[in-house]
Amino acid sequence: MVGLGSLTAPAWLWGQVRPVRDNLGAAAGADGVGLLLALLGGAGGLWLVAGVLAAGAAVLGRAAFGSVPSVDLARLARESARAAQAQTYAVTGTLHHALDLYRPESRGRTSALLRADGQLRGRLAQGAVRALRTPGRAAAGAELLVGGAALTARAAGPGDGPALTAWMAGAACGYLGSGWVSETWRGLRDELTLPPLYGEWWGGALGGALAWPGAALAAGTLVGGVLALVLPWPRHGASQLETLPLVAGSVVLVLGARFLREMKQQLPLQLLLPVITPLGDLSGLLVLAWQFDGIVAVVIGVAVMNAVPLALGAAGLAVGMGLCCVWMGLRRTGWARRALLSRLRRA
Repeated sequence: MVGLGSLTAPAWLWGQVRPVRDNLGAAAGADGVGLLLALLGGAGGLWLVAGVLAAGAAVLGRAAFGSVPSVDLARLARESARAAQAQTYAVTGTLHHALDLYRPESRGRTSALLRADGQLRGRLAQGAVRALRTPGRAAAGAELLVGGAALTARAAGPGDGPALTAWMAGAACGYLGSGWVSETWRGLRDELTLPPLYGEWWGGALGGALAWPGAALAAGTLVGGVLALVLPWPRHGASQLETLPLVAGSVVLVLGARFLREMKQQLPLQLLLPVITPLGDLSGLLVLAWQFDGIVAVVIGVAVMNAVPLALGAAGLAVGMGLCCVWMGLRRTGWARRALLSRLRRA
């Protein structure tokens, strides 16, 4: 116990002042030493374990105290402020804002956003560069491939049972991946909610912001769908005329649901009012549905599409639901119907 207690404090300090890769290295080294002690346990018993822990505490503590002056105090202050703000959002019920604050910060490749003449690159190039500036989130592109493969496998298969589950899972993967690989959603929300500095040509801002996530989702679905068709597994005889509309409709539905989620503002006060039913107060379910409305819209939309017997009818219904999600997202930003139509004519 004495040896373990002497190692705990230096290990905690090491984890606070060192980067993640150093923490992983220390953990791997501790696992290796623990395995070696387990193999040699009979030679020295508890005295050997205590001696190794004391030696490890001395080495780790010296390195940890030597790293304290290298701590970036400005970054520490920013991270502390962000954590406090995220905690406030979580307490007040706006979990989407709290999750947005825990996105990894972009690093490197700043000059890649500019052309040689100093002008910004196109919307697609900007989206790709911003995705590469956060490698962890860019790795979510693999989820788009999985979603495309699941969508295509379902569209080429039967309509019930495991295939419906694969369809919902594929749509959910596309929904999550389209948000992780794109940082333009939050910028679009700010452009639609904050006062415009350069006029009210919102149509260009909306189309430009949706260019990269739409292209990334379409490309990921296409590549995943091709892989699903190439891989050797049982087919169910569905033609491409039935497969393509279902996949395209699912992509439109996923984009609309993601737009609905990203345009979310503060928690509406009316959701805090009690909803008295014979089953009890259901206001908590409404708050839960509001927190995860995007994924709820995807699941309900896929279930409704599955109930439509014709592929073209299901695809048309999905496009309608996607447009409805876009309309509801725009209404969330405070755009009244009359102002929305007048700005649409200006665009």
